[in-house]
Amino acid sequence: MFEQCEWLNEPASWSLESERLHVTTDRATDFWRETHYGFTRDTGHCFGTRTMGGFTAQVRVRGRFETLYDQAGLMVRIDAAQWVKAGVEFTDGALMLSSVLTVDQSDWATGTRIDPVDGFWLRATVAERVLRLQYSTDGAHWPLLRLAPFPHAASYFVGPMCCTPERDGLNVEFDQFRVGAPTDKPLHDLT
Repeated sequence: MFEQCEWLNEPASWSLESERLHVTTDRATDFWRETHYGFTRDTGHCFGTRTMGGFTAQVRVRGRFETLYDQAGLMVRIDAAQWVKAGVEFTDGALMLSSVLTVDQSDWATGTRIDPVDGFWLRATVAERVLRLQYSTDGAHWPLLRLAPFPHAASYFVGPMCCTPERDGLNVEFDQFRVGAPTDKPLHDLT
């Protein structure tokens, strides 16, 4: 799937080997729009592909998150003012599930603290103006992270995302990336 991807804010250091994407973040990278902090940043790294309408995408993420706001996961983007990023973010001394939904302004929702031993998975589904975010720590069970309205678009840019607003040098590995038709599983089906 990575062969269909292109960079939004290509990092200085990255490689693609055997369907594994390795990224080292650049300094002061982030996706954020206005709320609370009063600034807009659109400098984070995203290696994405274009969809035609609705989809389900998922990816496994591995990294050593240890500095405030270190983050990685999936991004779904229409344009600079309409997007979502979801995954983990290091905040308040812990690695937390996190999502930022932006329609003109960003919100920020943190959830459960996780300590993934062998990485974690993120899944994003967009269908009929609804966004469903799910996560997994084992690749088999997929609890709900977020359900929200999301703008309709003819296509979406979706792919692995990582940022380090407070530093550079976070090494992240992404694999098992795939994008397909929207899932038809029930909302609370954990498989």
